[in-house]
Amino acid sequence: MRHARPDALHLLEPLLADLRALPGLSEKRRGVFYAKSRAFLHFHEDPAGLFADLRGAGELDFERFNVTDAEGRARLLEAARARLDQSSLRRS
Repeated sequence: MRHARPDALHLLEPLLADLRALPGLSEKRRGVFYAKSRAFLHFHEDPAGLFADLRGAGELDFERFNVTDAEGRARLLEAARARLDQSSLRRS
C-alpha cells in the first residue's frame, strides 16, 4: 500500500479541509498531519480504495480507516476529534 499521491489526495480535499480546521493539528505536507511534534494521520491508496492511518493510543499504533466513501470519512473525522481531545486531556 503506497502513500497517497496528489491525484488521490485531490479526491479527499473536503476531508483535508475539515482536518485542517481541527485545533492542534498541523499539516507538514499535503495529507500528512501532526499533533504537536508527533505523526498523527496520513493517507494511503491501493486497488481497494483510499485509507487513512490515525495514531492510536500506543507509541507505534495506528488504526486504519477506509475513507473511500463519505461514511468512512465521517468516521475518521470523528475519531480524529476524539483522539485530539483525549491527548489534550492527558497533557493538561
